[in-house]
Amino acid sequence: MPRYFSYAEQTAHYFQRPHTGTPSEPLLQASAWTGKELPLEESWRTSLSEEQIEESEAAIDSALATGKNLAELNVNDFPLPTLARTIASWKAELDKGRGFHLVSGIPVQRWDRHRIEVFYWCLGLHLGRPGAQNPQGDLLGVVRDTGEDASDPFVRLYRTRSDIAYHCDAADVVGLLCLESAGEGGESRIASSVAIFNAILAERPDLAGRLFEPFPLDIRNEDSSGELRHIAVPPCRYSGQSLRTFYHSDYFRSAQRHPDVPRFTQDEESLLGLYEEIANDSGIRLDMRFEPGDIQWLSNHSIVHARSAYRKPLEGEADRELLRLWLSLER
Repeated sequence: MPRYFSYAEQTAHYFQRPHTGTPSEPLLQASAWTGKELPLEESWRTSLSEEQIEESEAAIDSALATGKNLAELNVNDFPLPTLARTIASWKAELDKGRGFHLVSGIPVQRWDRHRIEVFYWCLGLHLGRPGAQNPQGDLLGVVRDTGEDASDPFVRLYRTRSDIAYHCDAADVVGLLCLESAGEGGESRIASSVAIFNAILAERPDLAGRLFEPFPLDIRNEDSSGELRHIAVPPCRYSGQSLRTFYHSDYFRSAQRHPDVPRFTQDEESLLGLYEEIANDSGIRLDMRFEPGDIQWLSNHSIVHARSAYRKPLEGEADRELLRLWLSLER
């Protein structure tokens, strides 16, 4: 039995968001942070100790000794007798807490590529269930510029150097492991979708309820049957005093190219513009620069993320490269 979800299975799991009503008061859950109010970086960053790295290296050796490929490995093949407790605290922070965590100190410049991939995949197994990131079934995504045209509506922008607008991915958690950072640009920008909702509720309460009604989402040719061009997705769902958000600026907007999609109303245009204006506010968002060996874990239910453009490497510089992992958590 596969230890990972297919693209369709993971998407279905992610969108199983219970909804019991629309909140009319600000939400005070732990994930409703703002950048200006966040505590010190030490509270959301963990640096692996040398003992934890040694434990990880022993676990890599154990996994390699099985002779299995990545998709066949399980948590028992990658024993972490002490680090597993720390990973459990990251999971709790992602699922019930702030919604993000940064891990530093992975010795990516010391390990070869295969050891890095085994470590990262198996670390993900300790957090949740990995899943495919596209209909082709890619399980460990490579985020780097491939020279593709960012203006092509069918090109996924992580394969370019361009800005990427605020969005969520169709998985409970996304992890990004930095192998090489950009010489200039390429900063990660994150914001609490709960804090954004609270700000909209305060500024335009007449628009807040529209977030709980479906918007057409562009499929962009990612339906393997070729029959679907867009699907209806409500950005927000609320139940059990918890707000879960799926927001995708570019895909909500590009769905307008389909003739059977109703044109945005003035209120809908205002809502999307306000959402991104708030998310980009310096007091709301948090910017972070990745260094080699950093892993950024984000909840796609309570965090929206974006990326600034970055330049081509100068002579002697490495090009920016990340490894991406999508995970589903048990609910």
